[in-house]
Amino acid sequence: MSIYVGNLSYQVTEEDIRGVFAEYGTVKRVQVPQDRETGRPRGFAFVEMGTDAEEAAAIEGLDGAEWMGRDLKVNKAKPREDRGSFGGNRGGYGGGGGRGRY
Repeated sequence: MSIYVGNLSYQVTEEDIRGVFAEYGTVKRVQVPQDRETGRPRGFAFVEMGTDAEEAAAIEGLDGAEWMGRDLKVNKAKPREDRGSFGGNRGGYGGGGGRGRY
């Protein structure tokens, strides 16, 4: 399972996050999504800790904490929803807009 870290500064680096979470245990992975157009961090990250106990300690210790001038939002990451191959729940190929009723 991973941890969602929100309300991050746009100047944050993977190393910054790794350093803060290392205080709570082994950090296995840090992912900082980047904006496709600007290449800047998007203001959130995902962190994987070594054990569930370390994960719980990090969430408890960091949720609501002030860091880099912002109040962090730290909680268990929710599983990513399947968006489907057409990018949303449109119910078919375009909806038709009421056509076909004569």
